[in-house]
Amino acid sequence: MVERLVLVLGDQLSTRLSALSRADKSSDIIVMAEVMDEARYVPHHPRKIALILSAMRHFAQTLRDDGWQVAYTRLDDQDASKSIVGELMRRGQEYGTSTVLATQPGEWRLLEALENAPLSVTILPDDRFICSLPEFTEWAEGRKELRMEYFYREMRRKTGYLMEGDKPAGGKWNYDHDNRKRARADMLRSAPLQFTPDEITEEVLDLVEARFGDNFGTLRPFWFAVTPGQAKRALDHFAGQLLPEFGDYQDAMLAGDKFLHHSVLSPYLNIGLLDPVDICTRVVEEWQAGNVPINAAEGYIRQVIGWREYVRGLYFHEGPEYTARNHLGHDRALPAAYWGGETRMNCLAHAVDQTRQEGYAHHIQRLMVTGNFALLAGVEPAQVHDWYLAVYVDAYEWVEAPNTIGMSQFADGGIIASKPYVSSGNYINKMSDYCAGCAYSVKEKTGEKACPFNLLYWDFLHRHRDRFAKNPRMGPIYRTWEKMAEDRKTAVLEGAARILDDLDAGRAV
Repeated sequence: MVERLVLVLGDQLSTRLSALSRADKSSDIIVMAEVMDEARYVPHHPRKIALILSAMRHFAQTLRDDGWQVAYTRLDDQDASKSIVGELMRRGQEYGTSTVLATQPGEWRLLEALENAPLSVTILPDDRFICSLPEFTEWAEGRKELRMEYFYREMRRKTGYLMEGDKPAGGKWNYDHDNRKRARADMLRSAPLQFTPDEITEEVLDLVEARFGDNFGTLRPFWFAVTPGQAKRALDHFAGQLLPEFGDYQDAMLAGDKFLHHSVLSPYLNIGLLDPVDICTRVVEEWQAGNVPINAAEGYIRQVIGWREYVRGLYFHEGPEYTARNHLGHDRALPAAYWGGETRMNCLAHAVDQTRQEGYAHHIQRLMVTGNFALLAGVEPAQVHDWYLAVYVDAYEWVEAPNTIGMSQFADGGIIASKPYVSSGNYINKMSDYCAGCAYSVKEKTGEKACPFNLLYWDFLHRHRDRFAKNPRMGPIYRTWEKMAEDRKTAVLEGAARILDDLDAGRAV
């Protein structure tokens, strides 16, 4: 007799999952389901869909081999429901139970669906994270500013990573200042480990190609890891080959090198194929062995136990309405260039084309190219949020929304960032080779050849002067604007208006 259904979602593919830890092999049925509602709530990149479905099918087989009973629904099964709750109800009728054990989903949308389901659902905390949600709430209580840097220090103390007693190793908590070197092309630089699809993955690729072939994004060649074993090999390869110079060049961008020293482990971490403790332990081991400098080890540790844990805590702390925030009142439509439409901006074209091809772009490409342009242009944050959620293989709302709504678009009014992350073209020119060969000139400040970032940067500051002029970190910038000759100010604002008019009319910029 079946006592309970045990739900395992597509981003919960870990044998350490709390629901599995509480389940009983002799009396419980694991429910896993590929459902159309999850595949289509945004137009996901085909590689993202393929990664999740293939990893799910491999994980289901692992559970069966370990003695679990698994009720698995494929996307093209005739009896498949469209939703997770629909599948639970269908399986409940099949096995004669209305009791469900689940681990908390990473999106308010799914959490609310489970809480409102006509079933007896027990939702357990997702303890695959270092910081529990009650622990984050306790940290946040009474604080005027919920800054990541202070949270990160607490996580360092809690875990002991890169700590020497009560002090940070090397005497500093943060080595970000050392991590802003411009990269050069290097034919000998390693790349993230890639994998050849097996029979299960090839079957998934055929399905995704047939059902989602019109979605933005290139499906083949597909090279992502789909099992914990493959993901562990990818981690070992990164730690041994790429981590030593990760710190120095983590902010750099090259037109001819999509990955540089980035790990591309986030897709595996976010679906459960890797564990944050295992990753951080591996990084610390390399540092302790003298193979990795502290700026590289600290920079990577900060991404895992700092940013990742922080944004998850913030997402649930702020509530389900967080994604609708629009502090700056932006309402422009997302430009067609984000979906592969024509653009004369070399940096934007490279970032979007890489996203289309790989389903991946690193954090500076997301923040300072696509995010920066959307913010300067006044694009509606909800549209930017939907785009990021759709096009990146590692994007799940708990991690994507705070990074987009808060960090990238300043739509939360400054909960995450103390000032908007905006820049002129100079930053992109400093950190990349994108400006070479562009139709625009990064050195031109006004006129038709001027880099759109140069024009929109000052226009953004001018539009939002009342909000930001008194910001201590932005005061010097406004003083520069005030000292600018009036004819140049006029030329800048007229140039920005021309660009924004072109965007509104659907013309390529």
